[in-house]
Amino acid sequence: MKSLFKFTILDKFILKQIIEVFILGVVIFTSIIFASDTFISLIKQISAYGMSLNIAFMIILLNLPAVIVMTIPMSVLFSTVMTVNKMCLQSEITILKACGISIKRISKPIFLFAVVMALFTFFINETIVPITTAQSKTLALYALVQRNIPEGKRNFTIKELKDGNYLKRLFYVEKCEDKQFANVSILDLSDKNKIQILQAKTGTSVVEGWQFDNASVYTINKEGKTLNTSWIEKTIVDFGSDIQRQLDKANDGSDFNFVQLMPYLNSQNSDLPSKILAKYKVRFWEKIALPITTVVFVLLGIPLAITPPRVRHNRGFLFSIAIIFFYYVIRAFSMSLGYNYTITPFLAANLPNIILGFAGYYLYKIKSEKI
Repeated sequence: MKSLFKFTILDKFILKQIIEVFILGVVIFTSIIFASDTFISLIKQISAYGMSLNIAFMIILLNLPAVIVMTIPMSVLFSTVMTVNKMCLQSEITILKACGISIKRISKPIFLFAVVMALFTFFINETIVPITTAQSKTLALYALVQRNIPEGKRNFTIKELKDGNYLKRLFYVEKCEDKQFANVSILDLSDKNKIQILQAKTGTSVVEGWQFDNASVYTINKEGKTLNTSWIEKTIVDFGSDIQRQLDKANDGSDFNFVQLMPYLNSQNSDLPSKILAKYKVRFWEKIALPITTVVFVLLGIPLAITPPRVRHNRGFLFSIAIIFFYYVIRAFSMSLGYNYTITPFLAANLPNIILGFAGYYLYKIKSEKI
């Protein structure tokens, strides 16, 4: 055990190169995920719900730990194949072999680095990610509920969309000062069988949405006939209920930690719908499977990065992309099966690691015996 953590000059040399490429990989993969997923989602929320840029930037920062957790295994794989492949091209592997140093000995610092990163991933995923994810959802809900109306703005309209495409409500406000609205008109199309028009002299922004005092409400059917006219002393247009339902529907347990997910492993827990319960069970096992992926990627990356002497170009980047692609294809397939109880939640979370792990062990064994 003592020799396991004793670093030689060779170990430090390999680790230095691994860490340099690893940092680059974190930056690259984090940028790609943000550009392709998180950023586009925020743009849709800004355009659909009027979210301010300051709030959107804070949500990006709060989502950063969850993205980094996903990019750490990718970056470890990227740094492994790039470093080992570079050593092959520069004949460093051949020289080390001539000195009696085996592939297993060369791989020692890489596997140690992968284990450390796996523990670091588990730590972040358990302590930071649940908190920041919950805060991100709360902040998004607060921003969408409050609508962030600029002070002093006059004669403006706001659209509230349903499912991102269909008009649900249309607001007209004459002016807004000190969170007080004057002369407000609302066209409510949330019910497909009727139209409601609300008119109020004054209103204010509250936690639940917008509160209007002494409002007149007109109900009209699709043919244009007035069904009802009423006067309401106080009413609240609740922006948050639909958004909260969408957040609850999309919740897969990402804002829970390992301990909080444990009670949901009991299949007798009937307080939640079966689909949500399945997501929680899969998420529980994924809390363990995701850090292990870091070590599995190294096990598969090392033998693939060792190229024959006749190959004179670096294939590490292509190997990294190919492995990551196959991993996420298998992961998406197994997760969907797990969510439907076609396979067990444990197998759904660990199937990518099992398949790639066996392939990596087989290739690693062949390479280590030949070299």
